[in-house]
Amino acid sequence: MFKVLDDNHEFDTQISFDGKDHLVPSNITVAAAALLIGVKSIRETPVTGAKRMPLCMMGVCYECLMKIDGVGNQRSCQTLVRQGMVIERQIGATEVEAEYYEA
Repeated sequence: MFKVLDDNHEFDTQISFDGKDHLVPSNITVAAAALLIGVKSIRETPVTGAKRMPLCMMGVCYECLMKIDGVGNQRSCQTLVRQGMVIERQIGATEVEAEYYEA
């Protein structure tokens, strides 16, 4: 469904998506890479488990939240792919780092 329009892109960046390796262009976002490799959903909502995909592609809607390099709640539409990046679907809510909050 999605493809790179500019034929000058080289598929030279290896990423891991849910344990499977893929080659993608180096200058695209994680959300664009997910669309390019044919992912059907990138997260499930915490309340109903509804499947979600990136929507606005500019960081406003937060529908693109994913676990990137072990850190959850990352906006995949605002994160460029890097060589060796590990990307996972985000299923439900993720833990908030305790160091940010003091009791």
